[in-house]
Amino acid sequence: MPRRISPHDLIALTGIGRRPLVVDVRRPPAFEESGRRIAGSIWRDHMAVSQWLPELPHDLQVVVYCAHGHNVSEIAAAELAAAGADVAMLHGGFSAYVEAGGPTVANEGEGVDVSGPGSAWVTRERPKIDRIACPWLIRRFIDPLAQFRFVAAEWVRDVAEETGAIPFDVEGVRYSHRGDGCTFDALIEDFHIDDLPLSHLAAIVRGADTARPDLAPQASGLLALSLGLSAIENDDLAQLETGMIFYDALYGWCRHAREQTHNWPAKSA
Repeated sequence: MPRRISPHDLIALTGIGRRPLVVDVRRPPAFEESGRRIAGSIWRDHMAVSQWLPELPHDLQVVVYCAHGHNVSEIAAAELAAAGADVAMLHGGFSAYVEAGGPTVANEGEGVDVSGPGSAWVTRERPKIDRIACPWLIRRFIDPLAQFRFVAAEWVRDVAEETGAIPFDVEGVRYSHRGDGCTFDALIEDFHIDDLPLSHLAAIVRGADTARPDLAPQASGLLALSLGLSAIENDDLAQLETGMIFYDALYGWCRHAREQTHNWPAKSA
């Protein structure tokens, strides 16, 4: 019998790198009619596990879910387990997850197809804030299989056009600054992500990226960390991987630790 994971336990893993790969296996009509999916999930056909499992990253834990946690996810989980995958089913499926208050995201967005091998994105080289925060948001909430390229600013659009990658955080493209917001805000808006901890994080990112530290006390700290990381790391992709940990930690603080304090002397247990 496949293992089960509760909606609350899965929600607690939102926004961090050690979260399992979440696979939506709802039948196509149910997936399309809903218009939404669990944040950070991909969609796959529950009857074609042998076709898509080899395409996924190896050695990942997998969580599958269907509409209500019934036979559709049972089929997918059984096939995955038989193939040697470390798999669990979401107890109660998508409906139970939504009822528990888990963050969801729109099924699709411009250039993003979560039934495919993973979206490709391109932006300006030497990232600082938005160009690290956005890849974190995309991988944790929109497309966990997304890949990123950093190129000279003047070639972003040309690279996007020739390779089919999605351009972001450059002027004149869909996913960029709008009004007082930054690109991070635009992605949240376009993918209809409704998550209170993410809203707190968005204020920090916006404050750091648009020189408005008054928006959140943590914005100045994020700016310092981001500029420091850029100063000591010349490899943009290596900088991204380190920066992902920054945002995992910041989101963890927004979700779990905003009311905690730290002081000296330490209180005895």
